[in-house]
Amino acid sequence: MTSTQAWVAYLSKVELPVLANTLRRINELAESSNSTVNELANVILNDAQLTSQVLRLSNTVFYNQTRTQVSTVSRAITLIGFDAVKAMAISSLLVDTLLQRSDRPHLLKCLARALHAAVQARCLLPKRSAQALEEVFIGALLMNIGELAFWSCDTDQAAELEQQLLQGEPELEAQKSVLHCSFAEITRGLVDAWALGPFIRDVVAPGQARSPATSLVRHSVELARLSENGWRGPGMDPLLDKLARDTGQAPATLRDQLKINADEAAKMAVSMGIPEVTELLPGAQGPAVEDPPGPAPVRDPALQLEILRELTRTLTEKPDINEVCQLVTEGIHRAVGMERVALLMGDRSGQHLVPRKMAGRNTDAWKEHFVIPRDGTGKLGALLPSGTPTIYQPEATASGIPDDPWLGRVPALVGALLASGRLVGMFYADNADGNAQPSQEQLTAFSHFLQNAQLCLTILAKR
Repeated sequence: MTSTQAWVAYLSKVELPVLANTLRRINELAESSNSTVNELANVILNDAQLTSQVLRLSNTVFYNQTRTQVSTVSRAITLIGFDAVKAMAISSLLVDTLLQRSDRPHLLKCLARALHAAVQARCLLPKRSAQALEEVFIGALLMNIGELAFWSCDTDQAAELEQQLLQGEPELEAQKSVLHCSFAEITRGLVDAWALGPFIRDVVAPGQARSPATSLVRHSVELARLSENGWRGPGMDPLLDKLARDTGQAPATLRDQLKINADEAAKMAVSMGIPEVTELLPGAQGPAVEDPPGPAPVRDPALQLEILRELTRTLTEKPDINEVCQLVTEGIHRAVGMERVALLMGDRSGQHLVPRKMAGRNTDAWKEHFVIPRDGTGKLGALLPSGTPTIYQPEATASGIPDDPWLGRVPALVGALLASGRLVGMFYADNADGNAQPSQEQLTAFSHFLQNAQLCLTILAKR
């Protein structure tokens, strides 16, 4: 690679295509309308590790100052807000993806700086609307995405640049010598290629800051770098004056606040399962190491009880069919332990049931091909439920659909949703290629969740 464009293409298409596509998808959700919450929940639920990370962060004081226990992704979005959960998802994806690829000291150092800067920007922002808080958090976190992406790759250039920096070469000169461009130029290219949004584009653009929030982010990133040499190190006092103008605080008061914020960054690092970076944060006290979150359990009766309680609360307060069905979908996926789940409702023609909510891996093809005629005909007509929830057993001659050889060909849980005795929708759940037979315990739990969705429909029908 001998140009910025070459590095951007290489990082986007060869080294980090999944991260690039997922970040792009999450950012595009901000422009979505009624289905924004559901789509974000589905993106998170498709990854068990990401689900665990988001729920862990949702129960930290940094995001959840009410200390209300959060046990589902949909509840986290409702209670804490779409923008906050989006920020959790982006930060968790970034950390997990990069650290799975490399443990280079430079990568850990860059991650520590990014997390520290993000926490500082969020805590220092004077006008604290929910959207603005998370905007500056993500802006600071991704301001050096080019450098983070580069150090996560096992390339000859990474080894060469690492060697030059160890020999004391100035950073910018070493970058241009080895990469034929700078990290800042790669970052600007990735921000455009990954569609990370106009605010981050302004943050990484050359020249004067275009807004107070942009200025705060840039100064927070600079603070994270300078603080590695101590709170009274070279360049810190002039930077404090700039931050004082950004925040409207006195420099002396601000210095104390910065130390508190750095401690918050250390706590967040532990919550995210990367306690090793706390040693790279200024004044870190080495908080106790927690085990990183593991994959979601196959079946979790305790979680099932938590979600059912949440459903009861929702039904007794102000029933909302969208929120109830999202909780039911998540409950079947995570608590009942089914690999893939879908809620199907009538289409505009009224002749077919089509997916409205989905959870689990390998469900993208369902958006176009998971169609069940109401009269029970067609390739998937046998899935149409009647009566109480049951375990669907496929015929030996059952056929699948394009891009999904298991749908209709593996055992599954199916259950109907009725309104005035008429079929209006259904829930479907299977274990994909695992071909595992759902147990009677899973069927019972599945039935409990469906009862809540049915109760919500009944309550709304009487209003």
